[in-house]
Amino acid sequence: MELNSIKPATGAKHAKRRVGRGIGSGLGKTAGRGHKGQKSRAGGYHKVGFEGGQMPLQRRLPKRGFKSQTLKFNAEVTLSELQALELAEVDLLALKNAGLVRSVAKVVKVVNTGELTKAVKLNGIGATAGAKAAIEAAGGSLA
Repeated sequence: MELNSIKPATGAKHAKRRVGRGIGSGLGKTAGRGHKGQKSRAGGYHKVGFEGGQMPLQRRLPKRGFKSQTLKFNAEVTLSELQALELAEVDLLALKNAGLVRSVAKVVKVVNTGELTKAVKLNGIGATAGAKAAIEAAGGSLA
């Protein structure tokens, strides 16, 4: 093989379509654009979702719903997860280190799911009314 003999694989390259070059080419006169209309004109096209002036679908449908961006900073911990944690004092940092809440969490609340039999002291962590009763019944406290 020589450098001057290198060629692309057969069929890899093909001639560019030359439009508007006479009747014999098969793409003369209207150059494959058909007759009249916006799509036949130079520079004439429309944006995505345009329906010819009719009110587009995305504007006919009602706006609905909202997802708060502050929700990602909230987290929940169950009583059964606190039971498995094997710590006497639990705070936000301990929960993050144990992998029970995401690292971006700022507000954590204990929910009344599962059972808690050991005494746990919570620092800077909220609890639902049922969870608070269960924690205090087990001998724990909330600070």
